[in-house]
Amino acid sequence: MRAARYHEHGGPERLTVEDVERPEPAADELLVRVTAAGINPVDTYFREGSYPVPELPWIPGSDAAGEVVAVGSDVTDFETGQRVYATGLGRTTPGACAEYAAVPTDLAAPLPDGVGDAEAAALALVGTTAWQAFVHHGDITPGDEVLVHGANGGVGHVAVQLARAMGADVTATAKPRYHDEVERLGAATALDYARSDLASALAEVCEPSLVLGTVVDRTIETDAEVLADGGRIVAIGNTEPTVAFPMGPGKGKDIRLQAMSMFNTPDTSAVLSRLAGMVARNDLEPVVAREYALDDIDDAHRDVLTDSVLGKFVVTP
Repeated sequence: MRAARYHEHGGPERLTVEDVERPEPAADELLVRVTAAGINPVDTYFREGSYPVPELPWIPGSDAAGEVVAVGSDVTDFETGQRVYATGLGRTTPGACAEYAAVPTDLAAPLPDGVGDAEAAALALVGTTAWQAFVHHGDITPGDEVLVHGANGGVGHVAVQLARAMGADVTATAKPRYHDEVERLGAATALDYARSDLASALAEVCEPSLVLGTVVDRTIETDAEVLADGGRIVAIGNTEPTVAFPMGPGKGKDIRLQAMSMFNTPDTSAVLSRLAGMVARNDLEPVVAREYALDDIDDAHRDVLTDSVLGKFVVTP
């Protein structure tokens, strides 16, 4: 089979497309013919060596969608010919950027009719991240006011829709050229996250009880200022290794800061099943911003860190 691999940690130029042996599924795994693989910033962190991988060479790619072509000896909930999607690959098991991938069943879920492979690959990691942020850590309830930063990004554009579908009122920050689309996806108001008066502008339109912090080191002071009493910030990303928590408003309002990683999701398969059902019911719309051939995966790894788009990048092996 053809697979993208890196033999050394480093930049996107380390990625090469090679002919390698097709994997055999372990007892608890599916062999999936990959038709779409999502590209995420975290995939580049593994490639660069910021996050460890078990061995080199390594196949990147957290998200896979495709068809089951074989099942392990202990598998009873999936069958050959079934369409599935998965996330959490490329960390302890080889990733999705290949023609075939061995996928642990606890990281996979069936794909309903009407959900395309590319949109499933675009949904898997970011949808699971948003779900964990809102449901597992954020205790979201109908009527909550939610603030989503970076709402045009991979996680952000799904988070806006997920919060709205859960009955929350959503305020978003994004680049101005995406405001109309972010509001179409469910935000009541979209504001430019670069404006100098962001805190006062937010205070005029919302008093959020929950903030999704996509770059929490840049926004935490603003978030603490506008949060309601007892509010919580769920941090899924930052650009600096440490975050300075503003203790004044933090103590005054009893603010809770929760850091999280999608890879710690206790039941990934169940979350993926719920998300796929929401797409099938048109409650969620994963946006595929751009598709790449497997041979162009180095460009996808560059672009995911440098290009501003609405939605996700997807590789089609």
